[in-house]
Amino acid sequence: MYLHLGQDVVVPADSILGIYDMDTATWSRHTRAFLSAMERRGRVIALFDDLPKSCILCEEGGEPALYLSQLSTATLLRRSGQTIPD
Repeated sequence: MYLHLGQDVVVPADSILGIYDMDTATWSRHTRAFLSAMERRGRVIALFDDLPKSCILCEEGGEPALYLSQLSTATLLRRSGQTIPD
């Protein structure tokens, strides 16, 4: 199964390690440090030119990749066909 992240980008669902809401994820200094390190390593792929709503952490060929998407986490969850456990 694949997940469409926006802007004609599709990734295998089994490569996704996590999907994070940018409004809440960036509060932590640890998360900001991780984002900076990924950007320095050239592993951040922005799928648009506006502020991101979500980031998707994937593993591609043994290396992490971080996609910045304009789609919300709720939209990505709905597209994946997954549900949040009660």
